[in-house]
Amino acid sequence: MSHISFIHALNLNLRKLILILTIFAVSSLFIISLLIGHYIAKKELINDSLALNYEYAFKIANSTDNYFRNLLSELKHSTLAVSHSFDNNKLRQYEVDRLKNQAHYFNAVIIGDRRGNILNFSPASFDSGQLTNQDLLNFKHLAQSKQPYISQPYYSIRHNLIIFIAQPIFNKQNIYQGYMGVVINLNEKNIISDLLASEYGYKKNYMYVIDQSRQIIFHPDSARIGSIMTNNTALSYMNQINRGRVELINSRGIENLAGFARISTTNWIVVSQQPTRELLKQANSVIYKVSVVILLFYLLIFLVIWKLSLFISSPLNHLAKMASRLNQPEIEQKIQAISPWYYEVQKFKLSLLLSAQNFSKKISEMNHHVNSDPLTGLYNRRGIDIFIKEMVDNHTPFSIILIDVDYFKKINDTYGHIQGDIVLKQIAGHLRTNFRKDDICCRCGGEEFAVLMPTIDKKAVYNSAERLRKKIESNITNLSGPVTISIGIAYWPESSKSTEEVFKIADHYLYQAKREGRNCVRGP
Repeated sequence: MSHISFIHALNLNLRKLILILTIFAVSSLFIISLLIGHYIAKKELINDSLALNYEYAFKIANSTDNYFRNLLSELKHSTLAVSHSFDNNKLRQYEVDRLKNQAHYFNAVIIGDRRGNILNFSPASFDSGQLTNQDLLNFKHLAQSKQPYISQPYYSIRHNLIIFIAQPIFNKQNIYQGYMGVVINLNEKNIISDLLASEYGYKKNYMYVIDQSRQIIFHPDSARIGSIMTNNTALSYMNQINRGRVELINSRGIENLAGFARISTTNWIVVSQQPTRELLKQANSVIYKVSVVILLFYLLIFLVIWKLSLFISSPLNHLAKMASRLNQPEIEQKIQAISPWYYEVQKFKLSLLLSAQNFSKKISEMNHHVNSDPLTGLYNRRGIDIFIKEMVDNHTPFSIILIDVDYFKKINDTYGHIQGDIVLKQIAGHLRTNFRKDDICCRCGGEEFAVLMPTIDKKAVYNSAERLRKKIESNITNLSGPVTISIGIAYWPESSKSTEEVFKIADHYLYQAKREGRNCVRGP
């Protein structure tokens, strides 16, 4: 059976065809919408999670870095307090006690001499006699570098994970005397653990910190503090850059979305992450809810399409809408884009195209009359306003030249309005010949004219205005003698960013020219 015979066998009519096409279209759109919606929702949620984790990690890293800088500054202040009387044991002990009592997060505050021997400490329970090799290395590093120092985390003699932060002490002769430092126990509650809060209420996110050797300094699971992080797919990447976003698989084989940032003072890495599966649960929940809404929406579309037979009415509907929008730009191209697949649409389309062309022609003629001065043929104030708006929108600097005919009322009163109109037409003619084709000349009303020049070259603008003044003085006369003009100039945006204010400034200089004897050019 040929495909034509098969179609005939279906006994299709217009309603059946609309129904079949609508079912196919709606079903396809529904499936495609779900697939695209799921992809977009997943992508957006992943990007949002990466951005949130990055923002949080960066914020925490920055706050922690500021804390360490402030701590070093505070230690520096304390070293200055004891540096001038370093041999005064009471002063040294007072300062360590003061600093320990002031900051409860310090597990110990100590002062040592240049050889590393501990001279003073607080609290009294601090065991200064039991030092680890790392303690000795810290003291040696201070003696050699004589620079502020923050150690990497290490284990104390009591197997507590600690860090040592110190400032060198110098006397008046800038000779190294020793050091003042604090000990912070990372296994206990401290300022760092407060800053590095493990929960912040967003879909099982959590945060941890590792040092340069991949040792975990902070983790929501306190049992992991001090252990070495392994089998994390992003470790190498995080060690290469200071901050970023990454999708990783952690040491337990769980996919995570993470943001990280480095603490510059300690070179530790703060990582904030969220299990990907938690995010996908959220995406699936969103898609399920959206799919129900989309299904109802497409069912409604199906019923509307079937009952209204949009397949037939669509081109006529479009043309009917365009019939009421003949004043819109590109309407002819939009009409041409409609496919007239049956006779009525074709005839309607041709008629509408003719109407659109006639309408456009009439509108152009009306716009010309509306924006032009009937006496001089120059643009009127409405016309020049259109050009000003276009220049402002395009950020094109321009100059305004305001021109007023001197004693024009006297010409009208003495010789009549006909003679006055002749003078105005002659001035309009000189305006056209004096300025370039890019310059916009207009009659603002009465005896006042304006020129819009797309330049703020003051010398060129002034020369053009002065040339016009001389030309009119030399070439236009009435029965009482030569006709003269006064001119005021202003610039946008140099004179003002407000176009109204620019006109006022030009008007100010025009009246200054009037006050100073007329027949002259004034401007800023």
